[in-house]
Amino acid sequence: MTLKKILQERAEATYAVTEKLFQRVADSELSWSPANGRNWMTVGQLLMHSASYGCGKAIQGFVKGDWGLPGNKNAGDLSAEDHAPPAAAMSSVESVTQALALLAQDRDLALACITDADESDLSARRIAAPWGGPEATLFQHLLQMIDHLAQHKSQLFYYLKLMGKDVNTCDLWGM
Repeated sequence: MTLKKILQERAEATYAVTEKLFQRVADSELSWSPANGRNWMTVGQLLMHSASYGCGKAIQGFVKGDWGLPGNKNAGDLSAEDHAPPAAAMSSVESVTQALALLAQDRDLALACITDADESDLSARRIAAPWGGPEATLFQHLLQMIDHLAQHKSQLFYYLKLMGKDVNTCDLWGM
């Protein structure tokens, strides 16, 4: 199995489960956030972040150097807060329908960029993420971006549990 195939399968599986969890949310629940603690995203912000910044745009950035920033800004010029803003500064989806459409677009972008990636670059090309950290192979960065979406999928799963929804391990893993 090629590295590209591993990424494609992992992305497909993560997006499929994430989509099913998105479908468990009602529009009336988009403003919900956990009552304890601080700096929690609302459900609507979590859906927006997962669908718009969770995976596809970052994969595009690593593969093509296009980070999808306005005015062709360089991702390396952004501050740490720009890369990981506080919840209060994050935008929200207006509906679950919008979130599902954004997630589908992000999935298509991620998979197209993985398809466009050169197989030899996946193991040989080493780069650092614009937000910092050590150099890693292109494969490692793309896998980390899929894992980023998977982390937020898990976050949504626990939000749903805290909201009293009937979800279980099968919902988290798509079984």
